[in-house]
Amino acid sequence: MLTVAVRLESPIGSQATNSQPPAAEPLAQTTALDWPEEDLSGRLMDGAHRFVERQIAETQARSNRFWTYDRSSRAAWDASLQGNRDRLREIIGAVDPRVPPALERYGDDDNPALVAEAAGYRVWQVRWPVLDGMTAEGLLVEPTSGAPSASLVAVPDAGQTPEQILGLAPGLTPDRQFARLLAESGCELIVPTLVQRTPIQTDDPQLRQSQQTWREWIYRQAFHMGRHPIGLEVQKVLAAVDRFRARRGDTAKIGVVGYAEGGLIAFYAAAIDTRIDGALVSGYFDRRGRVWQEPIDRNIWSLLERFGDAEIAALVVPRHLVIEHAEVAAFTSSKGAWQTPSGTSVRAEFDRIPVLAAFPRPSLVAGAGDQPVVAISTRALGDFAARLGFTLTARSAGPLEDRRQRFDPAARHARTVLDMERYVQSLVREAEHIRDRAFLYAVLPALTELKWNTEKVRPTWPPDTFIEGARVYRERFRQDGIGVFDQPYLLLNPRTRKVGETDRWTAWDVVLDVWPDVFAWGVIVVPKGIAAGERRPVVVVQHGRNGLPRETIDRHVSYYNDFGSALADRGFVVFAPHNLYRGEDRYRWLSRKANTIRATLFSFILGQHERILEWLGSLPFVDADRMAFYGLSYGGETAVRIPAILEKYALSICSGDFNQWTRKVAATDEPFSFMRTIEWEMPYWNWGHTFDYAEMAYLIFPRPFMVERGHLDLVGRDQWVAHEYGKVQFLYAQLGLADRTEIEYFQGGHSINGQGTFAFLHKHLRWPEPK
Repeated sequence: MLTVAVRLESPIGSQATNSQPPAAEPLAQTTALDWPEEDLSGRLMDGAHRFVERQIAETQARSNRFWTYDRSSRAAWDASLQGNRDRLREIIGAVDPRVPPALERYGDDDNPALVAEAAGYRVWQVRWPVLDGMTAEGLLVEPTSGAPSASLVAVPDAGQTPEQILGLAPGLTPDRQFARLLAESGCELIVPTLVQRTPIQTDDPQLRQSQQTWREWIYRQAFHMGRHPIGLEVQKVLAAVDRFRARRGDTAKIGVVGYAEGGLIAFYAAAIDTRIDGALVSGYFDRRGRVWQEPIDRNIWSLLERFGDAEIAALVVPRHLVIEHAEVAAFTSSKGAWQTPSGTSVRAEFDRIPVLAAFPRPSLVAGAGDQPVVAISTRALGDFAARLGFTLTARSAGPLEDRRQRFDPAARHARTVLDMERYVQSLVREAEHIRDRAFLYAVLPALTELKWNTEKVRPTWPPDTFIEGARVYRERFRQDGIGVFDQPYLLLNPRTRKVGETDRWTAWDVVLDVWPDVFAWGVIVVPKGIAAGERRPVVVVQHGRNGLPRETIDRHVSYYNDFGSALADRGFVVFAPHNLYRGEDRYRWLSRKANTIRATLFSFILGQHERILEWLGSLPFVDADRMAFYGLSYGGETAVRIPAILEKYALSICSGDFNQWTRKVAATDEPFSFMRTIEWEMPYWNWGHTFDYAEMAYLIFPRPFMVERGHLDLVGRDQWVAHEYGKVQFLYAQLGLADRTEIEYFQGGHSINGQGTFAFLHKHLRWPEPK
């Protein structure tokens, strides 16, 4: 989130702390904390990284629980794997229905449709419809006489053009022009254009600072909508397969051949579509246990929960599969890298592929000692051709001549990116209605029957039906939106040390154990003068990105305005937790790692807050039924996510964050969108179609909920906030609890205002305001 410091015209409350030197004494019923205070944030981050990498390894070790192989017949084999095939299709976002197959040859005087002609085949410039609103572009190769020996989709690397693998453009030596050799062997080919992994060239300084590639640009917006550049490009391949089947019938031999990124696309296409008879995957196959180190556009939600490359290969067999360990071009960026893997790693993963004895086994093509070979070698192509029943023909002499006079591959690539972007943006625009149908109207169907009326007062519905119906959505949000770790909690083992004191309160650092290497840390501020047996309400005050607990209490940081100590001055027990969004890309990598096993950054935060609430509720001076949450910026983001799941939070206040989150994350036409910023961790898998801020607030209902919004806060716009909050206000009103939700606008920016929100806390936590 943005962390723009904006000072208020008048500070909230009396903020002078007169801090005294801390004494080495723990809070009652806790042991002494002896870790250095300045080390706690880094210690927590280091431990969280160790923990999640162990979780990845343990999750992979348990992945066989999803796999049952029925080897009694080919049909039984395919049936036993159908659930996993469906899951792979879902997590790569290849879920939308394709349009009826078609293929258009197109051109004009300068760029004719007939691109080139050689002995035995012609090359055409083509495009074909894929989804309603998305097309593919590339080349078609047709034999000039007789039926084709095979119908193939040849997929180049993201750094190659269709023309290069056909020998129509410079860039590849003849021995690497695999599409040309297949054409000379009598094959019918469709060669699609992929989105490149080259940096975006732009005059927009903010977008330039985000250091995105074109594949990441599509990934960011698509991931949040439950789609993915991998899945969308797989759909392009399958649309070509649709065309082959429609034209050639069920007896035609259809295959996919791909190199590097094209190898990934070909591999996944063959895995999810059994109409493909064979696949040649070059320069991609490897162990995937550290897939989170690869380019960000390969981040696939929950992939390692059940899939390594061997498991994906199992979805291809017993159909033909040729794996080639080939050299790839190295790629390095701040968000992931890729290089040729070791032959030992490739061989180890290949040996894990399960087989069906009565059918052809996959083959691995590699050099001596499992060294990499040149991409899509004659040996690999010959093996693949023999499996599909055609003969590989020797290469002919002389280059192909491109007849197009003004063809610009960069313009075609720009169209390819824009076409995909337009499709995803159509999902962004439609998402609100999908969420309404899937959640609000499903739980409260009476809303769909509302008609125009002139009643002054209309009866409300009882809230119980909605509260009960929302439980399944809360669990769905916990499991598939936030994600949870399959790891039991440790004993709390609370450790504390005094860190500050005024004439009104005393503050202690608190550390609680959560999981091995993961702990919860925060500062508890206890008002003085609590009577024996008295139980006070608690306000959990949450810092934003790159913040620390004390910044919300007594560090005079302008955007927090010491609201923690101001609330303690008013008699509330205050707890300021440390959340893991500190250290810039370190927390982003933490979320990236977690994504591979169906978890997120908030999976850690959820566990930490669950333990914090457990401990706070055990304190003799705390009322466990009156514990509230109040957070700014990333803390405001937490305020709609964590209380939506943890019902022990009696109310929640979101400051400096409430938004139309789908547009904020995925819209490409908005200047405030995360599409243009450094926050590459913001897309969460398929939230656009499942949970935006209104839906998360629905899960907080019937508990009180408030939004604090500065008119000048650049996190969003007033009209975005008002639109999304209006849905929340409408639900509370229709269920008879309109007095439990409020919004306060103030003439300020990204900061705590502490006026209406303080009154809201006093009212709903039933604690008297100071006179």
